[in-house]
Amino acid sequence: VKRYIRKGIPSEHRALIWMIVSGAQTNMEQNPGYYHRLLEEEKNDKLVEAIKTDMNRTFPDNVKFRKTADPCLQNTLYNVLVAYGHHNKAVGYCQGMNFIAGYLILITKNEEESFWLLDALIGRILPDYYSPAMLGLKTDQEVLGELVKMKVPAVAELMERHGVMWTLVVSRWFICLFIDILPVETVLRIWDCLFYEGSKIIFRVALTLIKQHQAFILEATNFPDICDKFKQITKGTLVTECHSFMQKIFTDPGSLSMATINKLRETCREKLLSQG
Repeated sequence: VKRYIRKGIPSEHRALIWMIVSGAQTNMEQNPGYYHRLLEEEKNDKLVEAIKTDMNRTFPDNVKFRKTADPCLQNTLYNVLVAYGHHNKAVGYCQGMNFIAGYLILITKNEEESFWLLDALIGRILPDYYSPAMLGLKTDQEVLGELVKMKVPAVAELMERHGVMWTLVVSRWFICLFIDILPVETVLRIWDCLFYEGSKIIFRVALTLIKQHQAFILEATNFPDICDKFKQITKGTLVTECHSFMQKIFTDPGSLSMATINKLRETCREKLLSQG
């Protein structure tokens, strides 16, 4: 199954496979009617306000999300995000979730399935990315820094020399799971693997981008220059050729076990917590 998924799920089967491999299908079947009950509940005004503010920023260029569209996916997106905010009160709503939910809606064309897939991502696959303190997200950015030290040391040294924090150059990669950063087809292929293999896929993609562009990044001579190089490495033929790019993410970074990542997460989280 892993081999087939890595080769890319045919678009007509994508929603179903995501639902099955992520556990979202099982959850949906075990909780019939739950999603609709969430929508009928009393709404939290602050949550609703935050979601409404972000609605117009979600894929402004996608015709299906325009107010004039029929059906307008903004309503569907609003429902999914409000339901999720009430389902997972510890997270509520956090910037970035609108893009992820929007993508899920475009793929599944189904409100309830999008809700359960969002739950699989935020509740299980990505540890603590969208909680108010975003500790999981900050931890994983530090983990990437440690992995770069191990696998692309020259780039890590450059970052350190110029005092560039990882969060400045990669936070959007993690928050948006590469949406609007890499081409659509490539993002979908990454998500195929993310739903099946978990969060280490994000590190594989990030490391491949950095490793493949090592020489280019090392041309940077100052702080703004480094930030600019990181913007540029997400464009070009490397990422548009999604098939060869996906092959590279499984070979280029070398071995990357979940045990290694979890160990690094532990030490990075402790370090962050001690810094307060």
